[in-house]
This record gives sequence, structure tokens and C-alpha cells, in this order.
Amino acid sequence: MVTRYDPSGIQGEFEPGSRGRVLRNLLGIKRVGDISEAESQALLLAQVQAIERYGDDQRFTVQDICDLHRLWLAPVYAWAGEYRSVNIGKAGFQFAHAPLIQGLMAELERGALAEFTPCRPSTDAQVARALAVVHAELILIHPFREGNGRVARLLALLMGFQAGLPPLDFSPIDGANKDAYIVGIHAALGRNYAPLTSMFERVISQTWTQHAVSSTR
Repeated sequence: MVTRYDPSGIQGEFEPGSRGRVLRNLLGIKRVGDISEAESQALLLAQVQAIERYGDDQRFTVQDICDLHRLWLAPVYAWAGEYRSVNIGKAGFQFAHAPLIQGLMAELERGALAEFTPCRPSTDAQVARALAVVHAELILIHPFREGNGRVARLLALLMGFQAGLPPLDFSPIDGANKDAYIVGIHAALGRNYAPLTSMFERVISQTWTQHAVSSTR
């Protein structure tokens, strides 16, 4: 793990010839579409391996989260599984400063991860809150240089399995609902998890609907 602030390291570099659009990677990929495809294919493989690795009684730690990131992106980036050493933001919103990440992740482990994992079978509303709190806190920290949202979804997927859910259908927080999802993340900055919990309730509802449809085919 990166344990000191080093903004000039490899995490701040882009692939030569990519015009500053693709992070330096192990595959020499220069095009945005190609790196997206490589990341997506690697994620599919990582999901299968993660499901096999983590069981219903797993209490997730920050090391597990780093391991999930490494499991996914090790074929693509040299820094996979390491905390980011650069400050990043999105749409004017700044995520946690890089020097604070290690401490914030330790707080996540002592707090939300200890409280909500293993994610036990319960009512959909209670499971939705567990997913929302862990997801929001991880996204707000944004511990990695790339892939934070997808790692957070992978963790939610695994927590959902622990709770007895089918594979989560995240469509209710995608597309036209993306703005509402972002509002939910921002609300969590003030420990207001209600908006995101509501969205995860819709995720669970959609998951059960899709599962029912698939079961009748």
C-alpha cells in the first residue's frame, strides 16, 4: 500500500501517445475505448474469483478491498491494490486528500465494515442500508487512482450474496438515475444515508424482479 503522499509517482503518469487520456498501463494501451474494454474484461474474471474467495461469514477489511482491486486490475496497472498518491475530484467534488486515505480506510474498517459485514440476511430495507453506508463511505474516500466505483459495486455484490440476494442489478442507480445517485453520495458526507438507502432498496427490488423473470425462462 502507498503510505506517503507522492504526487509525482507512476499514478500521475499517462500512457505515452494517449494525449493524456489513458493512464500509464501494463498493456501499452493508448485509446480510451480499448482501456475500458480491458478493464471490463478483467472485472468479469475478478468477479468470478472474488465470489469463490469470499464466503458468507467474511468480515471484510480494508485489506480485502485492496485485494479486490488488485485481483481486478493487476493485469492492467502496476499500482493495482495500492492507495492513490494523487488528489482527485469529479464534477467539482474533491474526494479525500491522498495523505488522509490510510487513516480514513482504517476508520471504515473499524466502523461500517465491522458493523455491516458479514451482511446477514434481513429485511430488504435493512440490507439496503448496510449496502448504502458501506458503499457511500468507500466512494467518499475514493482510495484508488482508478476503479473506485466498480470496486465498491463488487463489494456490494459480495455483501448481497452474504445476505442471500441474487446478483445485484445496479440499473436503478445508472443512466437517468445517475444524478440522484450522486446526490445520495453527497448527502452521505453529512451522515445522511437515507437517499442512497432508498436507491439501494430499488436496486434490491429490481434484483428480485430480474431473478423472478430469469427463473421462469
